Amino acid sequence: MTEKAYRYRFYPTSEQEDLLRRTLGCVRLIYNKALAERTQAWYERQERVDYSQTSSNLTAWKKQEELDFLNDVSSVPLQQGLRHLQTAFTNFFAGRAKYPNFKKKRHGGSAEFTSSAFTYKNGEIYLAKSKQPLPIRWSRQLPSGCQPSTITVKLDPSGRWFVSVRIDDPTDNKLEPTDKNLGIDLGISSLFTTSDGVKVANPKHFNQLHKKLRLAQKSLSRKTPGSKNREKARKKVARIHAQITDCRRDHTHKITTQLIRENQTIVVEDLAVGNLIKNPKLARAISDANWAELVRQLTYKAEWYGRKLIKIDRWFPSSKRCGNCGHILDKLPLNIREWDCPNCGMHHDRDINAANNILAAGLAVSVCGATVRPEQSKSVKAGAKTRKGRKQKTKS
Repeated sequence: MTEKAYRYRFYPTSEQEDLLRRTLGCVRLIYNKALAERTQAWYERQERVDYSQTSSNLTAWKKQEELDFLNDVSSVPLQQGLRHLQTAFTNFFAGRAKYPNFKKKRHGGSAEFTSSAFTYKNGEIYLAKSKQPLPIRWSRQLPSGCQPSTITVKLDPSGRWFVSVRIDDPTDNKLEPTDKNLGIDLGISSLFTTSDGVKVANPKHFNQLHKKLRLAQKSLSRKTPGSKNREKARKKVARIHAQITDCRRDHTHKITTQLIRENQTIVVEDLAVGNLIKNPKLARAISDANWAELVRQLTYKAEWYGRKLIKIDRWFPSSKRCGNCGHILDKLPLNIREWDCPNCGMHHDRDINAANNILAAGLAVSVCGATVRPEQSKSVKAGAKTRKGRKQKTKS
């Protein structure tokens, strides 16, 4: 049994759109009020407010005369909004995310409906408090015999409506085993390089629409805040961003599916993309390359189709290590794309050599559990000594 989500675009009627917009507004209001109360309780009284307390507050808010409109929409998305806030705080306290932010109307929004708040019959979805089914454009049918467990309705900043249907799919999609293994070195000039010596070009979707986006953003900056023309200009910018995102997502899906179908084992580096994009010179290029999404898709598709994905340590010197004799260079600047090993004289293409080293390290980990970081380089050791010296000075 595999949990999957199918995403479709739909075009609501005027009555459905009015109800959905009011629902999204109520979800946003409850989320922001609960976040404000939890923040205030901590700063004023050092108290932690949990989900059960905010749920009780929701019941009290519905009884207030000025918030009586909360009873006009389904209560399930409101409760789910509080659960999402609780998840956001859980991730924050665990160090996995930043402090939760307030939701903004211009970002669109989403509402989650559990099985008690919608009906699925005859291949159509009926949401609570709506008599008509959602006019969904079924680009693909749900697997036979599957019943949706959760429905999420989303309005994106460009004004498009989407519905995400979560199901438990019993279909066995495992592919026939193959003996081909592949190492992947992610890059910017080339999206990635494989251990077979293939370099996949980076489409750079952002650069293709950068001029158009720049002009639209300049036009937006000239509009009077709060005016209708500013809202039109904002939607124009949002539509360009949506086009970039759609192209990037489509390309990533196609390339990851091809990799999974053709290889039994795929080895990649466990990169901290969130830290890499802090570099102001490379942030846009790294974000446009979509490394994190590419690895995420490889992870769940490998599980779906019976393949194996191995992630090796991000500090493994894949580029500086000679694939022939194992010699590790002290440093290798990014502008050097080819180099000769000073120990054995072997000529290396930087990216292909890195992909081969990544594959060898991943196979070693999978077979015998060997470490992929046998020895720290001098630069890493020097950095560790520097940090240690700073700590000692701070203590003294």
